[in-house]
Amino acid sequence: MLLTATPLQNSLMELYGLVSIIDEHVFGDVKTYRDMYINIENEEIRNIFLRQRLQQFCKRTLRKQVTEYVRYTRRVSILQEYAPTKEEELLYNKVSEYLLSPKLYALPASQRKLMTLILRKLLASSSFAISGTLQALIVRLRHMLDGYDAELDIDDYDVLPEITDEWDDEKVEDFTEMLKDRQGISEELQKLTEYLELAQSIKFNAKGENLLIALKKGFEKSTELGAQRKAVIFTESKRTQDYLVNLLTNNGYDGQVVVLNGYNNDLNSKRIYNEWLARHQGEDVISGSKQADMKAAIVEEFRDRASILIGTEAAAEGINLQFCSLVVNYDLPWNPQRIEQRIGRCHRYGQKNDVVVINFLNIANEADKRVYQLLDEKFRLFDGIFGASDEVLGAIESGIDFEKRIAEIYQTCRTSEEIQAAFDEIQRELEEKIQSNMAQARRVLLENFDEEVAVRLKTCENAAKETLSLYERWLFNLVRSELHADIELCAGEPRFYYYGNLADKGYYHLDWKKAEQLKDHFLRKEHPLAEMIIQRALERKLPYARLTFDYTNSEHKIIYFEEMKSKSGWLIADKLTSEAFEIQEHLLLTCVADDGTVIDEELAAKLFELPVKESIELAKVELTQELQDKRAKIKEEMLARIRRNDLEYFREECSKLDAWADDLKQGLEREIKLIDREISQLRKDERTAVTLEQTLEIRKQINALEKKRREKIRDLYKEQDRIDEKRDELQAKIERQLQGRSFTEELFVIRWVLE
Repeated sequence: MLLTATPLQNSLMELYGLVSIIDEHVFGDVKTYRDMYINIENEEIRNIFLRQRLQQFCKRTLRKQVTEYVRYTRRVSILQEYAPTKEEELLYNKVSEYLLSPKLYALPASQRKLMTLILRKLLASSSFAISGTLQALIVRLRHMLDGYDAELDIDDYDVLPEITDEWDDEKVEDFTEMLKDRQGISEELQKLTEYLELAQSIKFNAKGENLLIALKKGFEKSTELGAQRKAVIFTESKRTQDYLVNLLTNNGYDGQVVVLNGYNNDLNSKRIYNEWLARHQGEDVISGSKQADMKAAIVEEFRDRASILIGTEAAAEGINLQFCSLVVNYDLPWNPQRIEQRIGRCHRYGQKNDVVVINFLNIANEADKRVYQLLDEKFRLFDGIFGASDEVLGAIESGIDFEKRIAEIYQTCRTSEEIQAAFDEIQRELEEKIQSNMAQARRVLLENFDEEVAVRLKTCENAAKETLSLYERWLFNLVRSELHADIELCAGEPRFYYYGNLADKGYYHLDWKKAEQLKDHFLRKEHPLAEMIIQRALERKLPYARLTFDYTNSEHKIIYFEEMKSKSGWLIADKLTSEAFEIQEHLLLTCVADDGTVIDEELAAKLFELPVKESIELAKVELTQELQDKRAKIKEEMLARIRRNDLEYFREECSKLDAWADDLKQGLEREIKLIDREISQLRKDERTAVTLEQTLEIRKQINALEKKRREKIRDLYKEQDRIDEKRDELQAKIERQLQGRSFTEELFVIRWVLE
């Protein structure tokens, strides 16, 4: 089962801990489970069955329940319509007519559909884009006239390598046979040469001129919504990208434009990259991968200095542009998932403003209008809070398959009526899937698992902030303790300047956002400096000591400590290691005041947030029996908790195994019943057969089904044996793990005093 979500939804769910991972082992054989669910005829029983299997994993979250705690941003769409010039329309019609030819020599037969799609997309992008591709076709035909084959070099379409396999037509062309038709090759060459001359004569692109109008509208809308003057423009052609750079540079945007594509080998990108390397020399942001670092350099340039980023599909992958809230789809892909990926670069967690999305539409092209209608009205990609993935993208099996359907319409439909009819059919299918299948799936998967979501979400949000704050304090306190002689603290924030020899000198910050803003090193557990001081602290042997905590002058005020009768006592820290189901380590704090009051672990831990006024090493002392007894009791309580957790784990595993066994058995029994029905029907047909030939054919079918039935029965016994083996394995594993030992290691003992 696949639950889809937009990048924004995914980020939010990850942040607040609402993602439930349904591993394959939960259902055992997922295919068997899926087939079994589909074959249950009674809808009510089917829903109960699914609900029982999923209720511990799926949690329902309604958008209205979480808006109090999560700030959502919307998508605001602007449609920029344009009409091509007469020359552009003539070029479009001629190339389209060429692509409809039953036989084309310039396009490899194994890639005919894919190359046709690419030519149509480049043709719609700009005259400059199609010019370069026409030249590549001409080169291939000239090589063919010279008697040898040559690969078709389409270097203008960024995602060609990754989609080639998905579009492979699997047709083998007889190249030797093709070369015999020199006249056909020459005639095709003459046509393409004519088209190239026409394309090269076109200097004015109506679509490009409309970009200037659209950008003005977009920036005005973004300013109205309180956003920065930043825009990312997506095109599917690198040549169109070059054309747009020149167009914008010559029309008021000089020095404000950067580009991102699969190469970035232009002079401006190289300059930006070299300046970025110099600026960040010795910093963690440099990965050492030229491609990744080039992206990082271009994005930083766009964020800090430029106003416009023009990107090919390479810009839609692996980058975060939350600081930008204007997305321009200059060329609109037919794959809805690619569009969602593009917009998701900006419309994601961390975006503070509503995102404006501009799309271009050729009003003179009937097919283009219907494609846009599908993407806008049915997929709802451009408006709302989340876009398509909230309800719709899961209704299509593959964006590539959808793209192929659209390409087939462009290739086979000649008249407006045919185009309308073909798109009506796709729209009807989509409506059925979205309104029926997806609505049903959402109801079954979500509405049956209601919870007090808002309360949970608020709790998760507060817990996440508290945990992060506590973790930062722990790590920062460790840094202050271990590196006190080599650091200079910055007042008011978890930041310091390090001038020691264990790592790079410079500023370090424990808040990643501020570290990024201030160009500091982000200190986290995985950072080499943190790893070294943690390991050094773990290896240190601590003697018994008397610590005097200065509570009076501390910024921490804890009422419990103020009201304590006895202001001194003992604290023992032990590490408990349990090797039962899995290796677990727990920190046990035994803290007892001199008057016998036992202080719980949480309060005991707060002692270490107080400043130490005096530290005196003590000779190892004999702990009282009362203190040892309380220490042993805390250990036993933790072991009891571990055993309870282990018991619950065992029960859950047995429950999963039983459910898997039931699903498997019922699925095979159902298949056997279906085969029995087929055999019964065939025997009826056999009795009414009028010829010997018909009787023999029916008998063959019956024999085949009986053989299949015997195999299924054998499978049923085999699976039952496999289930028994799984049960035995689980039981043996439990028995082995129950024999696992547990032991404690004394970490330190202190005599504490509060003043």
